[in-house]
Amino acid sequence: MMAAEEKTLVEILEEHNPIDLAKYINYVSAPQAGAIATFSGTTRDTFEGKVVLELRYEAYTPMAIRYLKSICSSARSSWNLHSIAVAHRLGPVPVGETSVFIAISSVHRIDALDACKYVIDELKATVPIWKKEVLANGEVWKENSEFLERRLELGKKDGDCCGKKVEAEVHDKKGCCGTKVKVNEEGIANNSTRHEGSGEVD
Repeated sequence: MMAAEEKTLVEILEEHNPIDLAKYINYVSAPQAGAIATFSGTTRDTFEGKVVLELRYEAYTPMAIRYLKSICSSARSSWNLHSIAVAHRLGPVPVGETSVFIAISSVHRIDALDACKYVIDELKATVPIWKKEVLANGEVWKENSEFLERRLELGKKDGDCCGKKVEAEVHDKKGCCGTKVKVNEEGIANNSTRHEGSGEVD
């Protein structure tokens, strides 16, 4: 039987390299795996009524790979998994194309399904991958709502962020809404709620 490290594939793909979904599904396939759960994050064509042309991704690749491997290891410690494959694309990702893909196999479906959700949620909350939304009328860098919520949770624990006091309200409602925290020069946080998300499927 293969070692756990050999059953985990993590890849950050350079610009203009589409994700080959079949490659990762084949990687996690095994005779003893009765379930394969997948998640495909795909660029959609609108966000808040604005036309989306494409998403563009940048990453600190060595750290992103380390974080992803750590997330996969944590998933293995919580669920009985056979194989895990995670791929994230960098550069421009046009509408209809996949920017992130996760495939996880297990003996029973509940393990694969729960682990798949965990991996994408942790990826969004912690991995140093940045997203720019290119709209018909401009472009904007976006933060994932999961990342903002995690940062706010950490801020509550130590009471400050980047040496400045930050207070913010975390909304119970899950989904595409997050909290925007703006810190002025005096270190006073101003909170406002905004719709978080991207042209990517949540």
